[in-house]
Amino acid sequence: MIKILYFHQHFSTPKGSTGIRSYEMAKRLIHHGHSVTMVCGSYGGGETGLENDFVNGRREGIVDGIRIIEFNLSYSNSDGFAKRSMTFVKFALKSIGLAFTEKYDVVFATTTPLTAGIPGIFARWLRGKPFVFEVRDLWPELPREMGVIKNPVVLGLMSVLEWASYRSAHRCIGLSPGIVEGIKKRGVPEERIAMVPNGCDLSIFAAEQEPWRPSGVSENDLMAVFTGTHGIANGLDAALDTAKELQQRRRDDIKLVLVGQGKLKSQLQQRAKDENITNVIFHDPVNKTKLAGLMHSADIGMQLLANVPAFYFGTSPNKFFDYISAGLPVINNYPGWLAGMIQDRDCGFTVEPENPSAFADALETAADNRDSLVVKGQNARQLAEEFFDRAKLADKWVDWVAGVKS
Repeated sequence: MIKILYFHQHFSTPKGSTGIRSYEMAKRLIHHGHSVTMVCGSYGGGETGLENDFVNGRREGIVDGIRIIEFNLSYSNSDGFAKRSMTFVKFALKSIGLAFTEKYDVVFATTTPLTAGIPGIFARWLRGKPFVFEVRDLWPELPREMGVIKNPVVLGLMSVLEWASYRSAHRCIGLSPGIVEGIKKRGVPEERIAMVPNGCDLSIFAAEQEPWRPSGVSENDLMAVFTGTHGIANGLDAALDTAKELQQRRRDDIKLVLVGQGKLKSQLQQRAKDENITNVIFHDPVNKTKLAGLMHSADIGMQLLANVPAFYFGTSPNKFFDYISAGLPVINNYPGWLAGMIQDRDCGFTVEPENPSAFADALETAADNRDSLVVKGQNARQLAEEFFDRAKLADKWVDWVAGVKS
């Protein structure tokens, strides 16, 4: 048995309304006879499963076999840059303390944020522990291309931390082809990198759940859903642009449902109100079980991102894998590895970025050809089962993490 000290600031169980990759990976480690201590903060939309009071800024307990240490550090995507940065730093500093005091065999850290690698760096060099670093997004490449962070000093410090994290790790994991290439470019040998993308929770989305639709969507409407963060990276103005185009075409039978929260949600809602965009429905985040019920009732999933080249091959979005798990065809609005799969497997539609007319065309085609849409959904589920079964990917992940040597 190997004891894993696992750092993920935004950890959640399936009771939350955010990604559960770390929960599933921890459960798989336990399935293979290992023990896991999960270190996290309090994430908006996340649920750690702990309900006891915080004492001296932390609480801990056992949830589904996982020992969880949760710091009283609340975080939300709607927080300002300064507040979020301070929360990241506080979590890193508290995590360093655990890296020195906990008993463990392997330290594992996953982004975001990039500061997640700091306790691993200390554990590797000052305690001689094997360190595995998982990269979910390329930083600082993404914020630089998005223009979110422009200060050259901050970008420089992030670049140094990125390099130190990659080079300190005995092994790295990338979630997409572009991320793997990004790690290689920082001088990490290929044999020290494994690609393990986000996976499909086939059992959750295959289970019988009560189908439901939000208020404002009729049973006969084509319902296109987006489930995820409403932030800068997601480029959800594209959905509103498309909705306006559909309104102009008088396609009132097509509804776009945006489920989630984020920094730009109120701004998007205000825009919809100001421009009288009535075919977009905003809904609060829901947990995985209720999400599965929504997916059972939906017709198509929307994989949306801002038109940033670093996204094309450098992301592995949870929502895409949820869509295909549920057997939903996907409409994707940017090029890259996911667009290639959608085309190759005929499991949805791909449209060029920033083209609401083409996006509306695809949705009209979907609404007018329901039989072919069903076939695309079946292809999506087959893709999920063949290549992205979470259990199979988790076994590969466990072998890579548990097999590391210092």
